[in-house]
Amino acid sequence: MSADTGTGSGPAFQGPAAEGAASEGAAGRRVRVVLVDDHRMFRTGVQAEIGATEETGVEVVGEAADVDQAVAVVAATRPEVVLLDVHLPGGGGVEVLRRSAALMADPVNPVRFLALSVSDAADDVIGVIRGGARGYVTKTITGPDLVNSVFRVRDGDAVFSPRLAGFVLDAFASTDAPPVDEDLDRLTQREREVLRLIARGYAYKEIAKQLFISAKTVESHVSAVLRKLQLSNRHELTRWATARRLV
Repeated sequence: MSADTGTGSGPAFQGPAAEGAASEGAAGRRVRVVLVDDHRMFRTGVQAEIGATEETGVEVVGEAADVDQAVAVVAATRPEVVLLDVHLPGGGGVEVLRRSAALMADPVNPVRFLALSVSDAADDVIGVIRGGARGYVTKTITGPDLVNSVFRVRDGDAVFSPRLAGFVLDAFASTDAPPVDEDLDRLTQREREVLRLIARGYAYKEIAKQLFISAKTVESHVSAVLRKLQLSNRHELTRWATARRLV
């Protein structure tokens, strides 16, 4: 992936060697994919990285930037795999999954979803898996590993970045419903994302780069979070997030 898609120095997903994914494409193996992400530059980067069909076997048949577009494009193109961002205008990735339930349940040609997000928060991971996604990888993943993940999901496997698999195992091993946090529920999905990055010590400019927004927009989100949670500064915000295990 390009430098703007993540900050990791190595692959976030452990899969077969890159040569394996390339050889599958060269051998004639094909998969039809739709890209769903509200950042055009990121979609362009993914398309450039994995969309060379002759080399990778991946054919990008559609793109979408919000929930309504995603539902319409997926229904129109019936791809085998949808690369789905978690945070989208119009209700997020979970809403796309809810409205695409019939396509996922098709016994002959099911549409399968692989979440691809900057977020590695447990509630984001668990939310889309409960919604029906077949896997979840972060945007630090390399291009060849992403190609491999797409083929595995197409074939029915469940695929996760290594650290995220534990969230899913823990969530589904418990029969207790997750507790309701009224304070956290006041925040929008984007505000939660900014909150976690602030709590991890990122500067405004670093957050802006990761989320493809301006530093001024980050500042506005932080102000909104502080106001809604009735906190005074980022140090109190960090303590609040740490106490709820959001970091």
